[in-house]
Parts: sequence; C-alpha cells; structure tokens
Amino acid sequence: MNHQAAKQPSQTTSDEAAAVGGPASRGPTRAIISYGILIAIIAALYLVPGMVGYYQVELLSIFVLNCLVVASYRLTTTTGDWGLHHIILMGVGGYAAALGAIHFDLPILVTLPIAGVIGGLVAYIVAIPLTRTRGFAFFIASFAIGEFIRLSWLAFTEPFGGPHGLSGIPSPSIFGIGLSDPRNFLYFMTTIVLLCLAALYRIDKSLTGSAWFAVQKDEPLCESVGIDATSARRWALTLGGFFVGIAGGLFAHRLGAIDAKNFQLTIMIYLVIWAVVGGTRTIWGSILGLAVMTLIYEGTRPLEDWRPLIFGGVLIATLLLLPNGLESQVERLLPNLRRRRGRP
Repeated sequence: MNHQAAKQPSQTTSDEAAAVGGPASRGPTRAIISYGILIAIIAALYLVPGMVGYYQVELLSIFVLNCLVVASYRLTTTTGDWGLHHIILMGVGGYAAALGAIHFDLPILVTLPIAGVIGGLVAYIVAIPLTRTRGFAFFIASFAIGEFIRLSWLAFTEPFGGPHGLSGIPSPSIFGIGLSDPRNFLYFMTTIVLLCLAALYRIDKSLTGSAWFAVQKDEPLCESVGIDATSARRWALTLGGFFVGIAGGLFAHRLGAIDAKNFQLTIMIYLVIWAVVGGTRTIWGSILGLAVMTLIYEGTRPLEDWRPLIFGGVLIATLLLLPNGLESQVERLLPNLRRRRGRP
C-alpha cells in the first residue's frame, strides 16, 4: 500500500509536466514540429516550380543553389575562420565541371563529384598557408589567394578561356531526361542540394563538428586535450571547398557557360552578409539569412543604386542589435510559444 502511495505523486508530477508541455513532452513535440516543417519545405520545393512562371523558377534556382553555397561557407566558419576565397572555390568547381563536360563529354553525375573533389583539393592546398594565420590576417590572406586564382582564369586562354571564359557546355541529361528545361534542372538541383545539406548536417552533429566548434571557442584548450586545431581548421576548409565545388558544378551546367566575372568580390561580400545576418551556429541560421536578404534584394530592385547602402545598413544593424544573427531570435521565440500553449 505504502509503495503504491509513493508511486502516485511521481506519476502525477509526470502527468502534470506532460500537460503543461514539460520535459516529458517537449522533446517529442519539438521533434515532430521540426520534422513537419522540414517535410513541408521539401514538398514546397518540388511542388512550387510547377505552379509558377519561368522567372520565379529562375529565382528559386538561384536561391536553392545559394543555400548550398552559404551552408558550405558556414561550415568553414565553425572553427572561427572567416575568409574571402570561398566563392573562388565555387569557381574552381565550376571550371572543373565545365572542362570535363566540354573536352571529355562527361555526364553531369560524373562532373559534379569531380567538381567537388577538385574544389576540396584546391581548398586543402590553400588552407596550408592560411591556417598559419588568424583573424584579420586570415581574412586578407584568403582574399589575396582567391584573387590570384581568379586572375589566373583571366590570364590563361588555355584551358580557362581567358576573359571570355568557357561556353558551349553540353546540355546535361540524367537517365534519358533532358535538363535543359529550367524546371527539370531545378528538380535535379534541389535533390543534389538536399543531399549535400543532409551531409553537412550530419557533419555538424558529429564529434568532428563538435571539435571544430571547440577550436573556435578556445584553441589552446583544445590543443591541451589532444585536438589538433590546425588540422581541424584545415579539414573544415577542405570540406567547405568540396561542397561549394559541387555548387559551382551545378552553376556551370545551369548557365551552360562560365567566366571569372561570376566570382568577383561583390558576390563574396553578399555571402558574408547572408551568414552574418542569419547566424552561423546552425546550418538553418545561414539559410534563414539568405532567405531574408534575398527578399530584400528582390524588394529593392527599383532602388538598385541604393542597394549597397541598404545592405550595409542591414549588416551594421545585425552586428549591433543581433550579434548572433536572426537564428538567435528564432531560438528565443520557439520556447515562448511553447510556454504560451502550455498555460492553463
């Protein structure tokens, strides 16, 4: 009798916690909501292209591609390294895919892995001198190395096409389905990008990803417990180069041409703004920043001359008011909503 009476209060406490959204119910509920939102977004990415015009399809294509670009850049920042050469690595992958398709008639399912491997290889080579620097020195050195690579594309007509770049990339197809139609290519690109984002998410949640975050927080402490901080930084840059190389391959096949003008400093600055505005603690934060800045970009088309001022103002406001990006506000908002739903 006493044993049963002792059990009753704990059972009541558990029931009350579940009723008000306490720890007993918060985990499963949060997971269900998260997966529901993710499934809805993925479904929309596949359904919306068939309901809109070609202009909107083109905008969606750019957005989906940039999701992979900003998520891969965010990966490189997990160790605290903010560089200005990431968009150049996208160009490395784009040129690799274009050369493979033009000169060797390789299918897109072959050129994309090649673009990723070449992008990762160049990123690893570049990381050797870069990881000897930190902070502002890393920032400037990465810009210098990136410009060296970009100017090489302009200087050499063979094999990079010089100032005119490379054109005439064969229209890709997969399993007999032509991808020259923008909608078909968007479906294909969405699939590749989602697979890459899933891989980036798994890296982020792995022990390796945790070690990279630790390097950002306290590098000397990591060294003292056996984590090779230099190697961690180098591999973060390499994997970021691999994934952005795949994005470059998709970019080259989508346009059917590629040249060095597609990878100028202005594009890299946009990439930094996306990451800062959204936040870099999670992959979704950087994508949120991209989504918000894309809406601002499209909304300011009549004010094109004022756009740099507007973007600069948004960047400064974010640094002053939201130093951890928009994702910090989302993280604060969700618990508040859960508490409100749980109130009697």
